Amino acid sequence: MNSSTQAPPESAYPGLVKLGMVQINGQERLLWSASPSDEPHRNVSAQALAKLTASLTQSPSPALTQVAVAILLGPQGSFLMTSRPKGKVYEGYWEFPGGKFEPSESLGEALKRELHEELGIEILAFEPWCVECVLYPHALVQLHFCRVTQWAGELQMREGQAFAWQTLPLEVSPVLPGAYPVLDLLSRA
Repeated sequence: MNSSTQAPPESAYPGLVKLGMVQINGQERLLWSASPSDEPHRNVSAQALAKLTASLTQSPSPALTQVAVAILLGPQGSFLMTSRPKGKVYEGYWEFPGGKFEPSESLGEALKRELHEELGIEILAFEPWCVECVLYPHALVQLHFCRVTQWAGELQMREGQAFAWQTLPLEVSPVLPGAYPVLDLLSRA
């Protein structure tokens, strides 16, 4: 069977398919492929995956968007989720807050800047937790998830997004596919 006609790997989460392990900036990472839940999942050929993997071995990889993501931990095991604002890819989907690194920013700098810009809060304490790599139709992203345990200020939805404190199972929907592996980790924490 030709690799470009093989069925995609079994899906573990809605809208998300495990592609396999790849080298990204010198580290072995699991790569996921995402598509909106209302669209059929696209097949990623072995040739396309090999080409993508080759581009990821460059450090820093021009094909990879670095994203700082916050899991704000609230009372009774709750965590904050926000909706994607109007006009953005995946508009209306629920996600953990955060955003892209600016050139030469560290993880902490990106996380603090993004949460101030999006939510109007100042991060006082956080710890890096896990990294997920997701191939979306519009971009390849490396999501650096951080547990945020202390912050100052009142939540302000500065981009017109909605917010909800959640526990598992979630009450909000639809959820951005890249959030599912971390939601799974939260269920086991």
